[in-house]
Order: sequence, then structure tokens, then C-alpha cells
Amino acid sequence: MTISVGDTLPSVRLTKVTADGPEPVDSGDYFKGRRVALFAVPGAFTPTCSARHLPGYLDKAEELRARGVAEIACTAVNDAFVLAAWAKQNDAEGVTMLADGNGDFASALGLEMDGSRYGMGKRSQRYAMVVNDGVVEALEVEAPGEFRVSSAEHVLTLL
Repeated sequence: MTISVGDTLPSVRLTKVTADGPEPVDSGDYFKGRRVALFAVPGAFTPTCSARHLPGYLDKAEELRARGVAEIACTAVNDAFVLAAWAKQNDAEGVTMLADGNGDFASALGLEMDGSRYGMGKRSQRYAMVVNDGVVEALEVEAPGEFRVSSAEHVLTLL
């Protein structure tokens, strides 16, 4: 079952990328008490994710914050070290990286995809959601091979 607007996010272990190294966090706790724009990419360093998805959120960070978003977060089925390297390469200080190394978060949301055909194994679908105090306020899931509704520009229209 796929998570829907109005649902509370499940409690799953994620790993937050910090300047001091990986920090385990519980998704249920992490999203409580604030409004977060969360976007998911199939993988760090992949073409669309690197060229358009992450840069769009970096470019629109101030506009998102001006519309009530306290934090912008990105999740991917990668380990924290890969996400840290990707963030560093893209100078992504304004985006919190949440590693879903085993894909547990993607699976718990019902937003897992099988990228085995491309040698990627189980990954997250590309999506964006606005989470307000742990509850899904808005959710947009991309059709396979597309990049439109999970963009920062589109998320701005939802706020």
C-alpha cells in the first residue's frame, strides 16, 4: 500500500548526513514538529538527479522556506557516505541528506521500485512530498522515466 495524503509517516531508521559523520535518525521523530519538503531520487550521481532534481531544490530553497518549509530533505537508497559525497560535489548545504541504505523507508512508504533492469536493484521511486508534523500534506510521485511533479518548481505550486 502506498502512503497517501493525510497519512502519518512510518517510523523507520534513516541515516542523516552531518558534518560530523552519519547520524542514525528515526523517520517518525525526524519529521515531527515542523514542515519539511522531502524529495526522493532513485540514486545519487544518476543523470536526472544530479543535473536537475537536486539543483532545482538548491535554486528554490529560499522560496520554499518563504512559503513555510522549515527544512528541505532528500532521500535515496544509497549509503550516507555516497550521499555525503554527492552533497559535497553539488555544494548542497541547504538540503539535508537522509540515507535509506537498505530501502526500508521507500518500502514502508510503498514507493519502492525495481531498478534491476538497470543494474540498480531495489530503489526509491522519484517523488516529492510535503510533510507537516509527521503527516503527509502533499505527495507527488513521478511516472517512470519522468521528471516533472517532484521538481522544486512544482512543489512550490503545492504550498
